[in-house]
Amino acid sequence: MAPMQVTSYYHRTNPDDAGYSLGNFREIWGACFDAIGARSIVEVGAERGRLTQELLGWAQPSGARVVAVEPKPISDLIELLDEFDGLEIVEELSHDALKHIDIPDVIVLDGDHNYYTLSEELRLISERAPADRFPFLLFHDVCWPLARRDQYAAPELIPDEHRQPYGEDIKVELGNEGTVERGLPFEWAALREGGPANGVMTAIEDFMEGRPDLRLAVIPLFFGCGLLWS
Repeated sequence: MAPMQVTSYYHRTNPDDAGYSLGNFREIWGACFDAIGARSIVEVGAERGRLTQELLGWAQPSGARVVAVEPKPISDLIELLDEFDGLEIVEELSHDALKHIDIPDVIVLDGDHNYYTLSEELRLISERAPADRFPFLLFHDVCWPLARRDQYAAPELIPDEHRQPYGEDIKVELGNEGTVERGLPFEWAALREGGPANGVMTAIEDFMEGRPDLRLAVIPLFFGCGLLWS
């Protein structure tokens, strides 16, 4: 399969300029990975490889392996294969990949930012993780704007009964539960913020219900960073 080229406005956006890459939290997650002695990482949702490159930079000194799960890898991500020996790319949807790949020490969940997709990812991880070794989980988008609002990379892949009423090329602003004419753009996202089964943080909280062994820490900056461990 030829590598996908960057054509969408949303993919051209520089994550450093917009401040939405998990790479901006490296001093936090890197210290956590060091503390647990991580030797294997799975990144769900590698997209253009911005965070992947940061993960590989962290992994190089220890020889840790990084697996990037990305169904349609962009050319920037493919090029990292030539630069780093410790990288493997799995070109599958997360729900397929998580059924068979080895459960690593760390899983980065930064793929399709909606309740259904993330809930299924968490269910698969929980079912397959060894009883005595639940992986350290790293999340993006646990704060506004997607904590309580679904975003869809491919709405047609979400079962109808699990998909919020959504719009194309919508814009949102802080404090407004609906949509606006000028604001932060999303290609496909829920028309309303809040309510059950809507958003990243809602999925995490529902997963943790009845699981007193799990702890969650949130870095409450723009988009936000979540850290979950047993």
